[in-house]
Parts: sequence; C-alpha cells; structure tokens
Amino acid sequence: MSHPRSIDSHGTGSYTDGMEVHLPPELEARLNQKAAHEGCDSEALILQAVERLVNFDDWFLREVEKGLAAADRGEFVEHDEVGKLIDSRYRG
Repeated sequence: MSHPRSIDSHGTGSYTDGMEVHLPPELEARLNQKAAHEGCDSEALILQAVERLVNFDDWFLREVEKGLAAADRGEFVEHDEVGKLIDSRYRG
C-alpha cells in the first residue's frame, strides 16, 4: 500500500502556516504532471482547486436556501414541468 506524501506550505505565504495536503504518490504524480503541463507549480493548482471547491459550495448553499425559501412561500414546480425543463436542457 502506498503512503500519502504531503505538500507543505511552510514559509510560502500561499496558505495558512502549517497547512499540509496529504496525497497518495500516484495522485501527487498526476498533479505534478498537470502542473508542468500548465506551466505552474502544484501548490498553485491545489490553491485553485480549493478556491473552486469553496466557491462552488458557497454558491450551492445559497441556491439551496433560495429553493427552501421558495418552497416555504408555496412556490413549487410541478412534476411534468420539471420533466420539460430537463428535456429542454439535456436533449440527447
């Protein structure tokens, strides 16, 4: 079994002091290949990924809150309308 390796950000100023991300060696190799292909370092890619995750999560929670508020107001989409929306967006 492979043991995770860590990317340590001590002294870089990019992350909170002491932040480490533990990665399995295979994933670390893929990350390093992607970073080389994109012309940046692996820490920059990790930072971008974490920012995307946090931004998406914030957006998703806001959308859920909007949906719950609409439901509380009695605003629902009927089942057949949901089907039509799906069909119009994802015609295959």
